[in-house]
Amino acid sequence: MKPKAIVLLSGGMDSCVTAAIAAQKGKTAFLHVNYGQRTEGRELKSFNEIADFYGVKERLLVDISHLKAIGGSALTDMAIEVPKGELGSTEIPITYVPFRNAHLLAIAISWAEVLGATEVYIGAVEEDGSGYPDCTREFFDAFEKAARLGTRPGSGIRIITPLIKMRKSDIVKKGLELGAPLNLTWSCYRDEDEACGECDSCLLRLRGFREAGVHDPITYRSTGKN
Repeated sequence: MKPKAIVLLSGGMDSCVTAAIAAQKGKTAFLHVNYGQRTEGRELKSFNEIADFYGVKERLLVDISHLKAIGGSALTDMAIEVPKGELGSTEIPITYVPFRNAHLLAIAISWAEVLGATEVYIGAVEEDGSGYPDCTREFFDAFEKAARLGTRPGSGIRIITPLIKMRKSDIVKKGLELGAPLNLTWSCYRDEDEACGECDSCLLRLRGFREAGVHDPITYRSTGKN
């Protein structure tokens, strides 16, 4: 049976919960993209462990680390420090990777067209991406229209963003409801051995678990605990 959906799976909590949602609806294929991010080694480990958890055999690993050569982001340029998080900021953060989601979606849609899949799932969250111009439903709607124009007639590939309007606490609760392996996920922007507990991504995750009133199964260097 051909997969119905492609899931973009970074190895983070949001993409894991997105994978859990997609898995409920039919056979999936998992896509992981190395775009030159500093925590790629740890993210890839999480990707494979989550794919094993869901028994997904159809996996694709793609290298677009030319985004590291382009630079302009603390996630890809080692000369730019990943700053301590500022959750109240509305500025485009230095962790924004210029037009990254367009690259990810283009790869996913190409693969979907080959496999005959009709859906591409991406775990984008507007709460995370405040200031990220490629992390809004408007952006995904525009890209879906471009995909309709640029793929074979009848491909009908849709971009599904099930978490886009959710708060992190709701994502945590949804993951627990679906039995998603949150213990296997990695969210830290800065480190690969132990989560820093200070970057935007760590702070959002910590706040999400705290507001959900549940235990975060990973440890953080800054606190020494969950």
